[in-house]
Amino acid sequence: MAFNAFGPRNALVEADAHRVGALSDWVNAQCARGALSEDGFGARVWAAADRGDLTHAQAPLVVRSLLTAGIDTTVPGLAAALYAFATHPEEWQRLRERPELARVAFDEAVRWQSSVQTFFRTATTDVDIAGTRISAGGKILMFLGSANRDPDRWADPDRFDLTRDPSGHVGFGMGIHQCVGQHVARLEAEALLTALASRVGQLALAGEPRRHLNNTLRSWSALPVRVLPAD
Repeated sequence: MAFNAFGPRNALVEADAHRVGALSDWVNAQCARGALSEDGFGARVWAAADRGDLTHAQAPLVVRSLLTAGIDTTVPGLAAALYAFATHPEEWQRLRERPELARVAFDEAVRWQSSVQTFFRTATTDVDIAGTRISAGGKILMFLGSANRDPDRWADPDRFDLTRDPSGHVGFGMGIHQCVGQHVARLEAEALLTALASRVGQLALAGEPRRHLNNTLRSWSALPVRVLPAD
């Protein structure tokens, strides 16, 4: 719902409009200190508030950003990696032979699939971009998925390839607008892929994947994968 709300205001947005209040109340309740485990990221945010690094009013908002921005992006990012390896068995064998490529594999999967397809920015002043004047206050729609497959930047951009250096992709944003939680996502992906590479001999599709439609995200509603153990 949160990522659909970036627009346009279409049927995907309208389908959840009647639940906005209830869902927001539920999310806020999960961010309260008493609802969190004592050893998680949320608890550390609240501990930072106790130290005075941020206010206690700000703490649940930061926890909410982990919940809202950190789950619905990381889940399709991890799924993108599984989909990539299920459809590129040679790359899976490459990772098994060189498990230190796990983090590179996740970044390449993010570049290749771009879990966050689009994002907006607001011009703070009049600016000319490629001969077009953007007035102050004007909205700019950035197609991150397109940039991540730009043939002027990437060789054979439609291929998932662990031999390339995927650094420089904009799946997590760029510059001062980079995703603050990107290293958490990379750590999660590295742990998952490293563990799988040591135990799984082959990943293969076990059925037809189905996309989950969203105004902002590129994800799946179903991604059936068959996992065969290593010899």
